[in-house]
Amino acid sequence: MSEAQRIDGRAFAEGLRGRVTSQVTKLKQAHAITPGLAVVLLGEDPASQVYVRNKGVQTVECGMNSYTHKLDIETSETDLLALVQKLNADDAVHGILVQLPLPSHIDEAKVINAIDPNKDVDGFHVINSGRLATGQDAMVPCTPSGCIMLIKDQLGDDLSGKRAVVVGRSNIVGKPVAQLLLNENCTVTIAHSRTKDLPGECRNADILIAAVGVPQLVKGEWIKPGACVIDVGVNRIAAPERGEGKTRLVGDVDYDAAAQVAGSITPVPGGVGPMTIAVLLASTLKACCRIHGVDVPEA
Repeated sequence: MSEAQRIDGRAFAEGLRGRVTSQVTKLKQAHAITPGLAVVLLGEDPASQVYVRNKGVQTVECGMNSYTHKLDIETSETDLLALVQKLNADDAVHGILVQLPLPSHIDEAKVINAIDPNKDVDGFHVINSGRLATGQDAMVPCTPSGCIMLIKDQLGDDLSGKRAVVVGRSNIVGKPVAQLLLNENCTVTIAHSRTKDLPGECRNADILIAAVGVPQLVKGEWIKPGACVIDVGVNRIAAPERGEGKTRLVGDVDYDAAAQVAGSITPVPGGVGPMTIAVLLASTLKACCRIHGVDVPEA
């Protein structure tokens, strides 16, 4: 069997951002409305700072307004909740994202559920989770939504009857992506650390999504020949071949081995990762249009 098709998340994300930019331009022309995204960051974590900065840059590049609120790591829960309420009431803000994880002295669930569900572009609010679970129109978490886009780009829009296995049951990826697959009429199994015969479950999958946070857990022999493999994991491991103290990024799938069996597969980096911000921008546009009662313009 030839090596699997390498799914280029960077190229797909670039195309999605282009479509969002076109839609934002048409929204401005037709309704004089500019979508606005507010991002809240607590502390000085370098990775989070880079991520938030990239969100801001790409938001502006798409023609939207970007509002970044950087708070001290010691900011109280009361003050953070007050900022969220202020953003809820701000008509210029259509999307609110509080960068996770939050410091241990703050209740993440309380903060997430304080966000106006209509501005919850992360899709983590319990109301949006409930809407998704019951098949209603919802704000959907960005990474799971990006996964479905990449899968459909490979397999077509009709996923009915496909067997899908999701390895991981987090509220951020595992559960919502499983629900999205159910909504596409897939037969879905959620596997996790307590699953018996995990390799056997994976070998049944036409679509395999790995989102468990264990470096290269999924081996090549776990893959059904021809399967579409979506690797959400981002893990940094030692890379002595690059020199003392060097590291490299790998996913939850043993890419080299899996690529010899799968039909298509996302690399790490360059697969699912670039999709997250692109989908966030699309979600902000969607939230803006819903709030103003207008349709999202055609790209």
